[in-house]
Amino acid sequence: MSKPHLEHDVPEQGGLKRTLKDLFAGAVGGVAQVLLGQPFDIVKVRLQTTSQYTGALDAATKIYQNEGALAFYKGTLTPLIGIGACVSVQFGGFHYARRAFEARNTAKTGSPQLSYAQYYAAGAFAGIANTVLSSPIEHIRIRLQTQPHGANRLYAGPIDCVRKLSAHQGVLGGVYRGTAVTFLREAQAYGVWFTTFEYLMNADAARNGVARDQISTWKVAFYGGLAGEMLWISSYPFDVVKSKMQSDGFGADQKYRSMRDCFAKVWRAEGMRGFWKGIGPTLLRAMPVSAGTFATVEVTMRLIS
Repeated sequence: MSKPHLEHDVPEQGGLKRTLKDLFAGAVGGVAQVLLGQPFDIVKVRLQTTSQYTGALDAATKIYQNEGALAFYKGTLTPLIGIGACVSVQFGGFHYARRAFEARNTAKTGSPQLSYAQYYAAGAFAGIANTVLSSPIEHIRIRLQTQPHGANRLYAGPIDCVRKLSAHQGVLGGVYRGTAVTFLREAQAYGVWFTTFEYLMNADAARNGVARDQISTWKVAFYGGLAGEMLWISSYPFDVVKSKMQSDGFGADQKYRSMRDCFAKVWRAEGMRGFWKGIGPTLLRAMPVSAGTFATVEVTMRLIS
């Protein structure tokens, strides 16, 4: 494994100014992520939470036939605002933790170089920080994506959805349902996401003897796409459980009493296969979405730096 090729922060870019740049670049990347990925995401959620489709193509076809083309962007307003904030927190949190590790390593060894375990820890920190935002945002999006079409719909929009979810079990039990498994998913997913991307970027820089900002945008996008594939492969079972819990009923209609109960019931009913339903469209979505996110963030950072 090649050694990391470091991004050294110059003094003017440290502290609050650098963190604000990381947050802004992440927000721009988040908007790109939503616009690229929302049609794939609704197919994934429908496959995870219902049994009425035989596969991804069948789901996409029936959604189009029964609900129209705009149905692929159901619930987009919430993630468009929220995912921008989430990706902002992810990149801001990762680079904050990375710089903390660099300072610690410099004090202990004289070198700021991070190990890949530290890259993973920085990514996991970013994911955990992001959960406060991502759990309710994704819950609302899933409710809007899985509700009946037309006159039978349950929610008029994101605000109405929040109000009705809160009325059932309060903010924590309603809006924040599924947060425990979201913590696990986010820590694993973003630990792997950032570690994979950093490894590929560092290996390219070392192999070609160039600075990181000299790596071409198409390579940044390609490495980001591969990181996206690894993100989902490493965390998908957690995502399935999260989707099932966040589309579950309330009161007498509630099937899953906890994260552990949901894991157990999925295993008993469907075995290992049940934890991988919808993985096809998810991986299909992951490459362009993650590629677009990292490329947008890197280009934005180069422009504002």
